[in-house]
Amino acid sequence: MARTIAKDHDEKRGQILKSAARVFAEAGYDRASMTQLARECGISKANIYHYYDSKDAVLFGLLETYLRDLRDRVCGVDVAGLSPEEGLRRVVAEILLAYQGADDEHKVQSNAMGALPEEQQKLLRAYQRALVQYLSDTLQTVAPEAFAKDPSKLRATTMSVFGMLNWYYMWNSGAGSKAREDYADLVADLTLTGVAGL
Repeated sequence: MARTIAKDHDEKRGQILKSAARVFAEAGYDRASMTQLARECGISKANIYHYYDSKDAVLFGLLETYLRDLRDRVCGVDVAGLSPEEGLRRVVAEILLAYQGADDEHKVQSNAMGALPEEQQKLLRAYQRALVQYLSDTLQTVAPEAFAKDPSKLRATTMSVFGMLNWYYMWNSGAGSKAREDYADLVADLTLTGVAGL
């Protein structure tokens, strides 16, 4: 008879992934062991293997969950009825708020994604591309004529905005929601009006 799935199965998987993010971020994915992960989770290695059959499977589960949820949260921002400028402000703020509490996941994404098989990396990069495309589309609504004249500026602008947001993540990772919202406003102001408009 097939083993039934426990009622708290998804919750336990989530706990394992959160612990894995911490272990992989602190020790480095290559050096981290399933023994360390079990200790961090407060469960046996055998119990972890009930949910994930390898360390690679844990890494993929962690990054797939993190990037899918990030994509869904940001790309799900409702900008209907907002001006292009207000829409940009909303999306930029949502990205920074979505980063809150995900420092370990973000670090693992940056440092360990290359350890996964190419097919899995393709899926994860697709999540990243969707996020970039959504911000790019939002920026394009602000200045459609300017970007139509020189489309290369749209990608440069999009990645520059992400650069400002990722700088904040790296240097102010413990910042609360209000500080993130204030910085999101600064990024939007710089993007919309430049330094002279501050």
